[in-house]
Amino acid sequence: MEQNLHGIILEHLKLQAPVLPPDIQAWRNFAENIDQFTKVTKICLIGKYSTFQDSYLSVIKALKHASVAVERDLDLQWVEASDLIVPNKNDLSQPPLEESETWATRELKHKEAWDMLKGCDGVIVPGGFGVRGVEGKIAAANYCRENKKPYLGVCLGFQVMVMEYARTFCDMPKANSTEFDEKCANPVVIFMPEIDKDNLGGTMRLGARDTLLGDLEGGGKSISYHLYGKKDAVSERHRHRYEVNPEKVDSIQSKGLHFVGKDDTSTRMEIAELKREVHPFYVGCQYHPEFQSRPLRPSPPFHGLLLAASGQLDAFLEKPENA
Repeated sequence: MEQNLHGIILEHLKLQAPVLPPDIQAWRNFAENIDQFTKVTKICLIGKYSTFQDSYLSVIKALKHASVAVERDLDLQWVEASDLIVPNKNDLSQPPLEESETWATRELKHKEAWDMLKGCDGVIVPGGFGVRGVEGKIAAANYCRENKKPYLGVCLGFQVMVMEYARTFCDMPKANSTEFDEKCANPVVIFMPEIDKDNLGGTMRLGARDTLLGDLEGGGKSISYHLYGKKDAVSERHRHRYEVNPEKVDSIQSKGLHFVGKDDTSTRMEIAELKREVHPFYVGCQYHPEFQSRPLRPSPPFHGLLLAASGQLDAFLEKPENA
């Protein structure tokens, strides 16, 4: 505006200028504050495309929006999911060595990956396709759950936290997704029934869908309910073919992982959480909240992760407008 760029654009497009100039004070504050933060929050992103970071561009931006909202400088650390698995040259399921790699190199990567995971303030496991790195993501979910480290799972990241919980608490040691093992003994994540497996083009569950926010099993409001501004329903964008198996929901929920968000038919699980007295922030969502994050309006699940990772979630929830 100081350089009259808006005026040049209006003139070029032959648009009539508004009578009053737009109020951009919020943007001015955003621009001035973004470089002033002195406290740092470390977030670990557990992915399988870490060498192609543009694959996670929406996630990166959502984390940045949330970090600005909590007034923290974001230190984003990248961990390749497969590096979290113990290197074993006799395990045929592990990927072959790369041309410049040795088993000693892989062991070093394994140690470095776990050092980053243990040393960060919070973890995000985003979406992805294919089996590579899945067991590493499950290991990350397990570590975060057991050590009370703030965790946000998105799409596949949501599914792996459900698989991990079923393996640990629900007498389902082989719990898996049929995406990775079609004949697994405990299919807790399954192919959506209405989709044609032979014709995958254009068959994803895509676009904005409503999620109904319910109470925790046994009573009480969820973290998600408060983060979304105490709404009973929210619209978020989807991009997936697999979902939590409805037949396994009751057994998983009875052991303490609460499905607090469902679709409008109550058959599709959209959000899972642990109660706050069990874990400070352990949340997963089937949809992709990063797609609707904006600089001045951060995505609620990402905002929650950064609040928890920076030690501000309790204070946020205690505010009268959020309580």
